[in-house]
Amino acid sequence: MIQIPSDLNPSLLPLAFLLGTWEGVGVADFPGDEKCNFGQSVTFSQDGRDFLEYVSHSWVLDAEGNQVRPLESESGFWRVDADRKVEVVMVRDQGIVEIWYGDLGAKKPQIDLVTDAVARTAASGPYSGGKRLYGYVNSDLMWVGEKSTPDVELRPYMSAHLKKVVSPEEVAEMARGLGDLPDDGIAFFK
Repeated sequence: MIQIPSDLNPSLLPLAFLLGTWEGVGVADFPGDEKCNFGQSVTFSQDGRDFLEYVSHSWVLDAEGNQVRPLESESGFWRVDADRKVEVVMVRDQGIVEIWYGDLGAKKPQIDLVTDAVARTAASGPYSGGKRLYGYVNSDLMWVGEKSTPDVELRPYMSAHLKKVVSPEEVAEMARGLGDLPDDGIAFFK
């Protein structure tokens, strides 16, 4: 169930499905980089203004699923206009700043993004641009990213399947909305 905050800027209603913290696992594979499984935590938050704040941290996982070391960190801001065009400004820990544009799906919660501009610091690795697809599927957030470099054509490099993290307070609130639950059924979450 998608919860819409009362102070959400009306322009962001089409992006409300992204709100919250999402965690899960994925696979990274790109020529010249280590192929690995990774864990990821993504948060989309809002403060009433006309953008969502985005923060993502990922880390390499070993064969048992334990965290080995950080993989990537990103942060940025997401907007959507009246024509359902999405605009993202993103900064990555590798020294890359990107501007992304894309479309919000007409019939399902899905966002297709393509880089419009890329700026890199001298310390960053080679990177020319990318594409991303985000989808809300069966209450989960799934995404796949493609990237290109001067030496590698656009190709998939990361994908993940993330589940919404629900706080005990949110569970208790949802339970209260169901009615007819015994008080001790929600006491655990208080």
